[in-house]
Amino acid sequence: MRKLLLLVVVMITGVVFAGRLFYLQVYNTSYEQLSENNAIKIEYDYPQRGYIYDRNGELLVSNQPSYDVMVIPREVRPLDTLEFCRLLKISKQTFREKLDKAWVYSPRIAQPFIAQLTKAEYASLSEKMYKFEGFYIQQRSLREYQVSHSANVLGFIREVDERIIKNNPDYIMGELIGKQGVEESYEDALRGVKGVKYIQKDRFNREIGSYKDGAFDTIPKRGRDIELTIDARLQQYGEELFQNKRGGIVALDPSTGEILALVTAPNFDPGLLVGRERSKEYTKLWYDTIAKPLFDRGLSGEYSPGSPFKTLTGLIAMEEGVMNTTERIYCNNGYVYGRGQKLGCHSHPSPLAMVEGIAQSCNAYFCTAYRRIIEKYPTPQEGIDTWKKHLTSFGLGQYMGYDLPSGKKGLIPTSDFYNKWYNYPKYKWYATATISNAIGQGEVNLTPMQMANFTAAIANRGYWYRPHIIKNIKGVDTIPQEYTKRINTTIGPQHFEPVVQGMFDVYNKGTAASLRVEGIEICGKTGTAENYTRIQGKSVQLTDHSTFIAFAPKDNPKIAIAVFVENGYWGSRYAGKIASLMIEKYLKGEITRTDLEKYVLEGSLMEEYAKPLSGKPFPINDGKKISGKFLKDLEL
Repeated sequence: MRKLLLLVVVMITGVVFAGRLFYLQVYNTSYEQLSENNAIKIEYDYPQRGYIYDRNGELLVSNQPSYDVMVIPREVRPLDTLEFCRLLKISKQTFREKLDKAWVYSPRIAQPFIAQLTKAEYASLSEKMYKFEGFYIQQRSLREYQVSHSANVLGFIREVDERIIKNNPDYIMGELIGKQGVEESYEDALRGVKGVKYIQKDRFNREIGSYKDGAFDTIPKRGRDIELTIDARLQQYGEELFQNKRGGIVALDPSTGEILALVTAPNFDPGLLVGRERSKEYTKLWYDTIAKPLFDRGLSGEYSPGSPFKTLTGLIAMEEGVMNTTERIYCNNGYVYGRGQKLGCHSHPSPLAMVEGIAQSCNAYFCTAYRRIIEKYPTPQEGIDTWKKHLTSFGLGQYMGYDLPSGKKGLIPTSDFYNKWYNYPKYKWYATATISNAIGQGEVNLTPMQMANFTAAIANRGYWYRPHIIKNIKGVDTIPQEYTKRINTTIGPQHFEPVVQGMFDVYNKGTAASLRVEGIEICGKTGTAENYTRIQGKSVQLTDHSTFIAFAPKDNPKIAIAVFVENGYWGSRYAGKIASLMIEKYLKGEITRTDLEKYVLEGSLMEEYAKPLSGKPFPINDGKKISGKFLKDLEL
C-alpha cells in the first residue's frame, strides 16, 4: 500500500510538472510573460505618424527618417568608451549618466540612449556598432514641417516621461507623443500602433531567430492622416501682418464653426522643435518671459474687449425690453453718473439711436442701455446675473469646448463676484459701480476666440457652432457631433438686424469708413481697450490695445474675425486694417487695399513693448499721456 501511495504521488507530481511545462511553452502566449522572459529580446517597430493637411489639401506636416541609439543595459559589455563617446559627440560623464538612468528604468528593456541622430552621424556609427554590445540602432520617423508658420496650431512631438507612462502604460520609455496643438488633441488618431518583434536567444545570449517563427510578432500600423479647417495661406498671411507686433487673430466660418485662422504673435518656426536640438530650442522659447512665444494669445490671452462688446450690450438691452431702435440718447462727450463722475466719449453727432450708436461707438448710449438692464430688476444682483445669463449663451465666461488643448475662459462677473468685491452687505453697490462693463472695460475679460465666436453668432443672427479645427480624419466618416450641433443664444432673432446694420455702417460712415474693401460688404466694430501692467508693485498705464471684430459678407457670411493688437493705440489703427486685409485675402484670394497692407507690414510696435522695461517715464497713446511718473519717485 505504501509503495502504491508513493507511486501515485510521483505520478501526480510528474503530471503537474509536465502540464505546467506544456502550458508555459504552448498555451501561455501573453505578451506580459514574453516581456519577462530573459531568453527573449523585444524590439519595437514604431509607426509613422499620420500626415496633417489644411482645408485645401496642402500638406503641412509629414515625416522624415530618424535614427536612435538604443541600449539594453544588462547586455552591455566592456567597450571602448572613448571611441563610442567620440562617435556620439558626448562626454564620458554623459555616457555614464545615461547608462545609469537606463539601468534604473529597466535593465532588460530596450530604451533610447541617444535619440535622433543625423544622417551623417548614422552613417559613421552604423558600420561600427558591432563593437558595442548591448547597443543597436533603431529607425523611426520624426516630423518634417512643410511650413514655417502655425506652430501654435500644429504643436510638436516629444519623448514620453515616467509620468505619462504611469498614466498610460501603452507608452514605453523613448516613445514619442504629441504636445500642444493638434498633435496633442488628435494624438490617438495620428499616433498609429507600434509593431513588436520577439527574438529568441540561446544560453550564450546570442540571437537565434524569431520566437516561435514570429507567431506573436505584429507589424506597425500607420497613424491616420487628418485634414484641418485652417486655410494655410490665410494663416501665413496673418502671421506676416503681425511681424513686430503682439496679439492674435481668430477667424471662423460662421456657418460651421470651422477655424479658418488662429494666429498668435510672436510665433516661431515649428521646425525648431525637431531633432536633437529640440530641448535647447524649447528652453529658449520657454524662458522668453517678455515676448512669450509659447503663449497662445488667441486662446489664452484674456483682455478687456473694448467697444466691440457694445454690440452685446445693445442686443441684451433690446431683448430685455429696455431699449428700442428708435429712442435717441444724448451724448455730451461722455456719460455722467454718480456724484458728477463722467465716463468720457469722443466727439460725434448727438443724439443717437441704436444703429448710429454702434456706428459712432457712443459710450453714453451703451452706458444708458447697460444701466437700464441692471436697474430693470429689484436688486443689482438680479440684474447682473440676468446680464451674465445672456452673455453665457454666446460662449463667454466659459471654456468653449473647442478641440485644442489650451485656452482660458475669460471673465463675465456675477453678483457673487461683486458682493465679495464690495464687501456686501456692509457696503451696497449699484449699476453705476459696474458701468464700465457696458463698453467692454471694467471686469469683463474675453479671449480673441470668444470675441470671434460672438461675432459669428451676430453674423448668424442668433446662433453659433462650437469652434473646431478638425475637418476630416481619414477612415472616420464624421467629425464629433458636438461640432455640428447648432447652439442658440438667448437673444431673439429680430433684435440682430439693427446691430448688423450698425456694424455695416461702421464701415460705410462710422469709425472704420477708411477701411472699406471694394466689392465686399463688411460689418465690423472698432475697439480701444485701456491697458495696464504692474511695475514694481504699482499699476501703470500703457498705450491702449487695438481691437476689432468683423464679418463678411453682410448676408450669408463666410468669415467672422476678431483681431487684438497689444499696445496698438486704437481700433482702426492696426486691428481694423488687419481684419480688412484678412477678409479680402480669404474672400478674394488677393489684396487690392495695398495701402493698408503696406502700413501694417511696415508698422512696428516693438518700441511700445520696450517702454515699460526702460525704468523711466514714457509717453503713451501718441504722447497724450506720460506714464510711469512714479518711477522718478522710486529713484529719489
